[in-house]
Amino acid sequence: MENLASLYPKHIMELNRRVAEVVQRENMSGLVIHSGQPHRQFLDDMDYPFKVNPHFKAWLPVIDNPNCWLIINGQDKPQLIFYRPVDFWHKVADEPSDFWASEFDIKLLTKADKIADFLPTDIQNWAYIGEHIDVAEVLGFDALNPDAVLHYLHYHRATKTDYELACLRGANEIAVKGHQAAKSAFYSGGSEFHIQQAYLAAADQGENDMPYSNIVALNRNASILHYMAQEHQSPAQRLSFLIDAGANFHGYAADITRTYAFEKNQFGELIAAMDKLQLEIIDMMAPGVKYADLHIATHHKLAQILVDFNIATGSAQSLVEQGITNVFFPHGLGHMLGLQVHDMGGFLHDDLGHHVAAPEGHPFLRCTRTLAKNQVLTIEPGVYIIDSLLQELNQDNRAKQINWDMVDILRPFGGIRIEDNVIVHPDRNENMTRDFGLHG
Repeated sequence: MENLASLYPKHIMELNRRVAEVVQRENMSGLVIHSGQPHRQFLDDMDYPFKVNPHFKAWLPVIDNPNCWLIINGQDKPQLIFYRPVDFWHKVADEPSDFWASEFDIKLLTKADKIADFLPTDIQNWAYIGEHIDVAEVLGFDALNPDAVLHYLHYHRATKTDYELACLRGANEIAVKGHQAAKSAFYSGGSEFHIQQAYLAAADQGENDMPYSNIVALNRNASILHYMAQEHQSPAQRLSFLIDAGANFHGYAADITRTYAFEKNQFGELIAAMDKLQLEIIDMMAPGVKYADLHIATHHKLAQILVDFNIATGSAQSLVEQGITNVFFPHGLGHMLGLQVHDMGGFLHDDLGHHVAAPEGHPFLRCTRTLAKNQVLTIEPGVYIIDSLLQELNQDNRAKQINWDMVDILRPFGGIRIEDNVIVHPDRNENMTRDFGLHG
């Protein structure tokens, strides 16, 4: 693991620089960033699992402590109001002493409703960044998540500091261990539920630690893009396995997908072809390349695979133009990755909030940015047998270009997705997922 303590001061310096620039531009005194508050379950005395404000965890790896606040103007040492109540019912967070603590002027908050005592007196000149607008209004904030500030922060968040890149590598290293355990559990006969448990044990993280709910799909379940159920019973016949699962490291996410065939067969050959396609697209990544162009290139490469595997007939160009590839690959190529799985800023052209629309006919693409150094993105092409989409295709003239016998052969296997997490460097691409040993 990289030395985070040596990288962290420059990370804070860069975040301070960004705040100084945006508050000057917007004529504000600074930003007050709220970690968040617990959410109580309806008609119960228990809270939902706490999920921290991503703008808060951008500054420090405190992801499990609600009622904390950051007071930042970009010039002075950032202030951290750290919630540490007197409480014998629950575990109380330790007083900060980790590698990041020296970068903050830390004050302890023992009662959440006393935060007003710590806030600037000219609070109307500060912007509140957080979820709890009702709390902010009571405290006297006028600027509540102002668009101009959020656009600026989201746009620049795409450029990762060296500390952030180290955290993303850490998340990938953990997730790869989970994926390797899940693969072994699949070939050993585990059910979806037991594969999930093997993944969590190897990653040494609980379900609530995961950056998103893992997708663990056997056989036809792999055709459901956001399959969240987990069957406890193993299928009578084991055909295929798709796992889309990540990990969390200091608040940064990994997001990795692999697909496996239980036996050597044509579906396994299709997986190998998709793996080759995915690596070819990654090789095309470079500063100055438009992510949307990579998405379109993926459709053309997939069209050729459909022809090569006798799934469809016609030229690759015609299959793309007619929308046939959209039926087999209905989602986007990927997205930005960082503090959130689908990191913010993927559609921004600049820090003023101007958007770049997705290409016509591809509404589900999650990123249209032009690539630049130190951006981190997922590349996740897929091919699926989704009956509802195929049924629409079967209603018009495109139906005659589909080999429905081959579709019937592939249907029980569900689908394929292969996803890696990639850092764009000026002269190369760093595939973190494969560097830690998870290959196709």
